[in-house]
Amino acid sequence: MDFRLTDDQLALRNGFRELLAGRFDREALRAAVDRGTLDRALWRELGDAGLFSLRLPEARGGVGLGLPEAVLVFEEAGRALLPGPLVATHLAAGAVPGADTGEAVVTASDGALVEWLAEADDVLGQDLAQDARPIRSVDPLTPLHRVGGERTAGPDVVLPPGTNVVTLTLPPDATALTAALLTAALQLGSAARTTELAVQHARQREQFGQPIGAFQAVKHLCAQMLVRTEIARAAVYAAAVTAEAAADEADVTGACVPDAYEAAGAKLLADDAAVRNARDCLQVHGGMGFTWEADVHLHLKRAWVRAGQWITAAEAEELVASRL
Repeated sequence: MDFRLTDDQLALRNGFRELLAGRFDREALRAAVDRGTLDRALWRELGDAGLFSLRLPEARGGVGLGLPEAVLVFEEAGRALLPGPLVATHLAAGAVPGADTGEAVVTASDGALVEWLAEADDVLGQDLAQDARPIRSVDPLTPLHRVGGERTAGPDVVLPPGTNVVTLTLPPDATALTAALLTAALQLGSAARTTELAVQHARQREQFGQPIGAFQAVKHLCAQMLVRTEIARAAVYAAAVTAEAAADEADVTGACVPDAYEAAGAKLLADDAAVRNARDCLQVHGGMGFTWEADVHLHLKRAWVRAGQWITAAEAEELVASRL
């Protein structure tokens, strides 16, 4: 197993980072928060860039890459706090017309939560009933509905005209495992970004005539953030690489699915890194981190929401424990 990125993978990651820096910078993020709706033009640009068709075979109009490359791209999306049902639309490429090009917005139910339901053209999954109810989301860029499980007070949701419910042909747990791993990649990107923000602030902010990064308490905080990020990165990359290798060995590349144990471990570590790094980044920033001058509170709110999607910490712990 080799975790070193190839030249093509580095070019893919750097190219997508540059695309997001030019198309979804800090000002665009703030505009999206104020607008509260999905930017359909940006969605189509992401489709043109191959985000949704990345793993679709070239014979079907896709890019023809694998799960490790998808993880790299979703990590960049997490760094930029890119909003929208990215994972569901990516999984729907090839199954739902327009998903691969970004013409269609596709969301999915994980059995408990569904995001961006009111703006979706299609919904993946059979568990989504018409009694889905909106719930208050702590993240201003992730509107949520709850389906099944424990209900919360709220009016019944009315699906937009033309919304379809689509059932994927993958095995029942394959979609959830792939979605969990890609969500872990988003969390990994957020953890890496909050580490960078904390270090940057610690170098610039001065107290008692020197940068606050010179104090051991702050140094240790930033070092722990880096350690969490790298441990999560190793787990996320390993789950993607081993899934791809197993699929190649079995000659079923098109049905590449992460191992349940590895996907759960990756999600658990990435959730922990994203949430705890955002909290530590807030501590480094002090009171300023809670204001609109900083982005760190947006990372924390998004990390909280993602930690409750697809595989929660309790579910991941049970899956990991079952292999011990």
